[in-house]
Amino acid sequence: MHLFPSDIHFSILEDPFQYQIMRNEFCSTVRTPVLDFLIKSAQQLEVPPIVKYAGLSFFAERFYPIISRFKQDSLGHWLLQPVRESNLQLFALISIWISSKIHDSHPLSVKKLKTVADKIIQEQHYTTRDFADAEVIFMQVLDFEIGTSNIAYRFLEDLVIQLKEVAIVGYHLNFEVCMDIMDLLYEKEETSDLYSSPRSLAASILVASYVVTVPKQTWEFPILPWVKHEMGIKEEEIIEVVRDILTHVLQPCSW
Repeated sequence: MHLFPSDIHFSILEDPFQYQIMRNEFCSTVRTPVLDFLIKSAQQLEVPPIVKYAGLSFFAERFYPIISRFKQDSLGHWLLQPVRESNLQLFALISIWISSKIHDSHPLSVKKLKTVADKIIQEQHYTTRDFADAEVIFMQVLDFEIGTSNIAYRFLEDLVIQLKEVAIVGYHLNFEVCMDIMDLLYEKEETSDLYSSPRSLAASILVASYVVTVPKQTWEFPILPWVKHEMGIKEEEIIEVVRDILTHVLQPCSW
């Protein structure tokens, strides 16, 4: 998919304002399919959850919002000018690759990533050199900030471990559902802003998963006060986010 339909006159592309409008529309349109591609690629590559969610944090929370706001003349490399869905898919793989280098004792090889790209990305063939260039660009866009200690998955994983230590109900909680909720919230643009408060989001995902997966007869554990105490977050804030999560989780997908 090219950024602009062929029937749009080239003079429009020379207008920075029009270019930015069309660029923003394009980025909004492809966001969901590109994130879906990232999630499915992580599954195909069989990476650990921390690699997947650190990669999602790199791409969805940091890289993607930044390039969506870039001005036309600030994008010098062909991988970013113009932005194409296939190039964004490449950067999605790069986010997994960088995350794997941080969290895997045996990081993914570029050969394995290229195999996935060759199989799934139909519009463009990427060379090993393209992967190397894309990694440099990705790191530059992130200003080489690739810390993962403050992401929602980290807090959520710690909460689940702590819950199992204090209550048997922790073993009834389905962590796969927690991760499914995380995936859904990433894919839906209207809920992606929740990731800007990772501690609050992790607490709220835990409570939402508790409501959805734990049998009602075992609901005697005071999950909300416990999470409030562990995370130092106001109960009202957690309840508001839980309602938002359940609203989106329980509604039918429109895409």
